[in-house]
Amino acid sequence: MASIPAGHTYVRQVLDGTGFRVLPDPPPPGAVDGRWWPPVMCDAGWVTANVHRFDVMHVHFGTESYPTAHLRALVRALRAAGRPLVYTLHDLENPQLTDQAAHREHLDVLVRAADELVTLTRGAAAAIERRWGRTAEVVPHPRVLSLDAPAPAGTGSEPYVIGVHLRDIRPGTDAVRAVATLLAAVGHLRAQGVAATARVQVNERVRDETAREQVTALVAAHPGAELHRTERLDDAALARSIADLDVAVLPYRTGTHSGWAELCWDLGVPVAGPPVGYAGEQHPEDFAGFTAGDGTGLALAVRRLLAGTPRPGSAARVARVADRRRQRVAGAEAITAAHHALYQRVLNRAERAA
Repeated sequence: MASIPAGHTYVRQVLDGTGFRVLPDPPPPGAVDGRWWPPVMCDAGWVTANVHRFDVMHVHFGTESYPTAHLRALVRALRAAGRPLVYTLHDLENPQLTDQAAHREHLDVLVRAADELVTLTRGAAAAIERRWGRTAEVVPHPRVLSLDAPAPAGTGSEPYVIGVHLRDIRPGTDAVRAVATLLAAVGHLRAQGVAATARVQVNERVRDETAREQVTALVAAHPGAELHRTERLDDAALARSIADLDVAVLPYRTGTHSGWAELCWDLGVPVAGPPVGYAGEQHPEDFAGFTAGDGTGLALAVRRLLAGTPRPGSAARVARVADRRRQRVAGAEAITAAHHALYQRVLNRAERAA
């Protein structure tokens, strides 16, 4: 199996247990610390030179590293080698990009060429059907939180903590408007007698320093807000940070699905998000929508979520996290089986066509 990439958390989760041996990511020139991008296997020359080493190529992430012509050459090389292509369409809009034109071209190439398509929600599958007339198999997102480490249940606090993580403020993050909306919502909640605090987490190194400075000024001017500006959090610290929240707010401008929403679900933290993509379909029982810029709407969404959510640090939160871990373990088998069956289908077709 040539998986692009092999080392991404999502990819490791869905392929573990399929019975297919996955080639490790070849290191890009000059790469350090296990970096897989730009993906070396996403290349016609690599396919031709390594055709004896894999039976199926499965593309997930990383195509934004290359021009469209590069992907067309990749597809031609796979066809010439008789190797099927599977494509998981995670993003109808790429949150790493400001201009989506190249990404749309990449989708046109890969969706039309793929022998099998996968996506994560019914809404995304319907969008694929409308745009390309292709049917994508819907396989839900696997767990994000590792089973090898204890799952934090958060630290209790008197006020409800409503938080947004801006991280490095990538292009798909609507940082300033998200924070302004959160601050307005917390103002509404406090006016209604609900003890609430807005917590804004942002990395020390960001892609948009102007946005971070605007966010800093907004938080400094609000009596019910706090800013946590830190170095990039590792996985364990990130999980602890999310677990301390009563509600997590998604700051998306663009996107389709949300690994962040999955991590929040693993940690028992409900999510409020704008109508961007299909994140709301991933765990609808734990999601409430609001319109960016509408603080009143976000306050209502937060109150709905708080009504059915155990507080951080409580025994009920511990129980919820444990129950969700059990659900993830039970669901992993179905996710693995779906991918195994998909690979067998494309290989059987390839054998018949040979």
